[in-house]
Amino acid sequence: MKIMLLTAGTRGDVEPFLALARAGGAKGHQIRTAIPDNSGADTTGLDTVSLRMDFAQLISDQGVSPVAAAKAFRAVIRPAVGRLLSAAVDHIVAFGPDVVVYHPKVLSAPVAAQRLGVPSVLVETIPSLTATREFPAPFITRASLGPLNRASYRLANAATLMFRREMAQAVEGLPAGSAPAPVRRATMIPVSPELLPRPADWPATVHLTGHWAGNSGLAPVDPEMSDFINGGSFVYAGFGSMKAGDPRARGLAIVEAARRNGLKALVAGGWGGIELPPALRAGDVLVRESVDHQLVLPLAAAAIHHGGAGTAHAAVRAGIPSVVVPFIADQPFWGHLLHRRDLGPEPIPYWKVTADRLTDALAQTAKYRDRAAQAGERVRQEDGTAVALDVLEALQRNR
Repeated sequence: MKIMLLTAGTRGDVEPFLALARAGGAKGHQIRTAIPDNSGADTTGLDTVSLRMDFAQLISDQGVSPVAAAKAFRAVIRPAVGRLLSAAVDHIVAFGPDVVVYHPKVLSAPVAAQRLGVPSVLVETIPSLTATREFPAPFITRASLGPLNRASYRLANAATLMFRREMAQAVEGLPAGSAPAPVRRATMIPVSPELLPRPADWPATVHLTGHWAGNSGLAPVDPEMSDFINGGSFVYAGFGSMKAGDPRARGLAIVEAARRNGLKALVAGGWGGIELPPALRAGDVLVRESVDHQLVLPLAAAAIHHGGAGTAHAAVRAGIPSVVVPFIADQPFWGHLLHRRDLGPEPIPYWKVTADRLTDALAQTAKYRDRAAQAGERVRQEDGTAVALDVLEALQRNR
């Protein structure tokens, strides 16, 4: 089967699709994956093409401020999204797939699939489009709205209206198609039921597959890091692509909190979310731009992170508690979900981070370690990519 995968966003949006591509390739499927530029994800051995949009550069320029994003919408964001939507259509037409599997940001993918007469499958890396009474749309609020929970998903779906002009331009060269509108054949949600039990009111066409995790493909840790992570208890701290507030103050708070708890600190600076002056980089502090979560987190006592879906799953898979410092979007949702599942203390918003608050949160992680270890054992037994491929193969059989 020829499977076209398309994803957009930062590394956390890309890596699950690459894991699915590797699993599908191992089963003999022909898979092409369209991804943004400069994602930081390892694409070795995969057939990948560019969506002509660099989310890393966009975040570097705009940060995570909604105000900055609003100011840049017309001059920066709208043209970038237009390039992405057009590139997605070009790649789908060129590949001629049997099925199109797409991230919600790739708005043109289901239209292109419909015009070409092939099924499309939505991948909600964040469960933000399939309505449920059990919780509101993660991008809207983390607090239950009771009877209005389902209605909150209408706001999330309405975001597509902002790019109607770019959508029209992206698909204008395609045939008219036989259906008046795209028909989604299935939705896949690559989230572990250990974090999010399946809501009872999701339709049968929505599949909670488990997280899509695969071999990272990154090189083994270097000797210095190996000595560090095997030489005494440490906490991992990293905020991925997040960049807002005072990164140096956060770095100082992280190191101070770790030391007060008798822990070393392994710090991943990422795209600038944490900074440490050279004077703090002593024997109990090691700094890297990024680390391989699969190799490092299982050895950590806890993880301080931003609450992205990928990092949240990595910490749970590793069997360690999380201290979540959310910045934007769905991160508060994952942070509070981890807390409700007894996998870490209450989240600390990034603008409230202090050494005292982090010290207290790290001290609390001790009471979550048994539950985190048990959850990790169950998550490691999941095979989300196998479930996803079963869904796609069933679609092909039933066409």
